[in-house]
Amino acid sequence: MFPQRLDSVLAYDIAKAMMDGFNRHYQLFRTESARAKHRFETADWHGQQRAQRERIEFYDLRVREASMRLEREFKAGEQPMDVWQQIKLHYIGLLVNHHQPELAETFFNSVTTKILHRSYFQNDFIFVRPAVSTEYIENDEPAAAPTYRAYYPQRETLQETLVRMVQDFELRLEFEDLGRDAAYVVEEVNERLGEVKLRANFQIQALSSLFFRNKGAYIVGKLINGFNEMPFALPLLHNKSGKLVIDAMLIGEDDLLILFSFARAYFMVEMGIPSAYVQFLRSMMPRMPRAEIYNALGLAKQGKTLFYRDFLYHLRHSTDKFRIAPGIKGMVMLVFDLPSFPYVFKVIKDYYPPQKDTTREQIKGKYLLVKQHDRVGRMADTQEYSEVAFPRVRFDDELIAEIEKFAPSQLEISDRDADGNVEVIIKHVYIERRMIPLNIYLQEAFDTGVEDAFAKDQISRAVVEYGNAIKDLVAANIFPGDMLWKNFGITRHGKVVFYDYDEIEYITDCNFRKVPTPRNEEEEMSGDVWYKVGPKDVFPETFGPFLLGNDAVREVFMKHHADLLDAAFWQGHKERIAAGHVHDVFPYERERRFVRKHAEHKA
Repeated sequence: MFPQRLDSVLAYDIAKAMMDGFNRHYQLFRTESARAKHRFETADWHGQQRAQRERIEFYDLRVREASMRLEREFKAGEQPMDVWQQIKLHYIGLLVNHHQPELAETFFNSVTTKILHRSYFQNDFIFVRPAVSTEYIENDEPAAAPTYRAYYPQRETLQETLVRMVQDFELRLEFEDLGRDAAYVVEEVNERLGEVKLRANFQIQALSSLFFRNKGAYIVGKLINGFNEMPFALPLLHNKSGKLVIDAMLIGEDDLLILFSFARAYFMVEMGIPSAYVQFLRSMMPRMPRAEIYNALGLAKQGKTLFYRDFLYHLRHSTDKFRIAPGIKGMVMLVFDLPSFPYVFKVIKDYYPPQKDTTREQIKGKYLLVKQHDRVGRMADTQEYSEVAFPRVRFDDELIAEIEKFAPSQLEISDRDADGNVEVIIKHVYIERRMIPLNIYLQEAFDTGVEDAFAKDQISRAVVEYGNAIKDLVAANIFPGDMLWKNFGITRHGKVVFYDYDEIEYITDCNFRKVPTPRNEEEEMSGDVWYKVGPKDVFPETFGPFLLGNDAVREVFMKHHADLLDAAFWQGHKERIAAGHVHDVFPYERERRFVRKHAEHKA
């Protein structure tokens, strides 16, 4: 057999082995996602949390397995570049009629960059752009459900249609009163529709799989009437007697954006064709980048791939420069941004002040904890990248000087290439959504004056939301550590989100104490801490002087969240969590819950 022919056979075998690795990964991912339904039906909340954590690690494990197989069986890293070019062509051939081609391309990139030296990461050997379209992929498996189901009710049959829609999910648990809950949904729909005439195409489209997260399952779909589309989600929960209820109706793009927020844990959804789900969700939330939708569905590596493509596209179509991010500089993280791009870039510094007793590995561990934990809408998700190259011409000189001073180990500046271009290479960086730092948001209101009604309302809403954010974190077993205003941000929906993770701890690992009563006048007058403090001891009553120096802030905080200064509040939550209790944290206001309607109807 000719050497060229031998190379082609080898290239095909490597491509096939790589595809087998991806198929194994997605089958495991899909199976674990499908099991979420049983865990929901049996109220196995700890199992749900454990599965969500473990599923995040699936991808890297499968990439490692595939890389090891290719090295062991084919010595893939030693193959010449013309063989790798053939590998990619054969792999593209295997993507034809594949149900997850975009994910398989990303898997190829991950395995290839693990095997090949960085200098080979050329466009020839990885998928810089998609090679196979994800449009109109259909699942042709005999028993496969379509991506979404369509229902065609009249006004008078809307309630019974909603009942049938819910029953089509075949949950093996009884509803308390599904007809009653469907009637509540009809009330909400009619309130939105008003006297609008129902057009010939009036329909409900609902995605065929439930979306599971924490203690909830969500039916996600949209109402279509004429040219208007109205996205919605129905949260299904267990009530106190263990039966199911529709808890609320989320309706409109803003409600859905909050449900799918970057500050929440990933959903578990059984999907044969993920791109079809993304396309449907994008039609409901056109303002949400596809990268973030893939993230929300638990496909974070695909989200990472798409984010980087979006970022490169933005760089090509903008001219502003990266700069030191506005706000108070952190002691652990160096933060920079590009004003025209709605994200920030965070680099771990090489040196920390004495009060920060930590290491680079410990900080990375905290970020991993947040990635794997239930973020309850209060902790920003991050994308982690290594060896990211930026054009030097786009970097502000002050920013380069800042990195050289505080994180020199993370900076590399390339030699000028043949075209005269120089690159800035950041060795390790976290990227997350940009928010308005809470201290800046409050300062803007203070500058306007607390006598101004709008500024007063701005302060009030921000402080109440700040306290709610901390209480949601507590419910999720997270102690933020450094609770200063500068470590929280305001999203475009007015939600307060925490984003400084280097001091977070589990509530259950902390010891919440009252400050001991002084035993004598000398202790009472002492300017130093005179009592013994353990490494995990927390004294909530000492938070006040750091947080409540402004009278307007203090007034609102003490009215709504004075319990945060009481050790008993924290200790009580710690004991309940340690006893196995899983708190409810809702991605919608409590006033939206249908339990309010139950009380009204009983009255």
